[in-house]
Amino acid sequence: QVQLVESGGGLVQAGGSLRLSCVAPRNIFGIYLMGWYRQAPGKQRELVATITSGGGPNDADSVKGRFTISRDNAKNTVYLQMNSLKPEDTAVYYCYIKDNRGRDYWGQGTQVTVSS
Repeated sequence: QVQLVESGGGLVQAGGSLRLSCVAPRNIFGIYLMGWYRQAPGKQRELVATITSGGGPNDADSVKGRFTISRDNAKNTVYLQMNSLKPEDTAVYYCYIKDNRGRDYWGQGTQVTVSS
């Protein structure tokens, strides 16, 4: 079973910052897309940001200018730097990976709570 290891969630005050990390195991061959989704209570899971193997990012409008996604291909790791956090950013954040064969992998989720 493939397991993505997420870290970096927590409780922060509005205006603060957090950095999420997700490490993919080496047995995922040919990672194409890495990214983050989030799900707030009572809401559907939504895209936060993704980044291709070539480094092209895709950010949701709600996080543009505040969140930055990056990846280290040598370490099979994707990061999400979250600045200027707002209470509406409170959610469980899930790491997501798509490999070159189109298979999807999800992390267990890490809680991010932003207090006002």
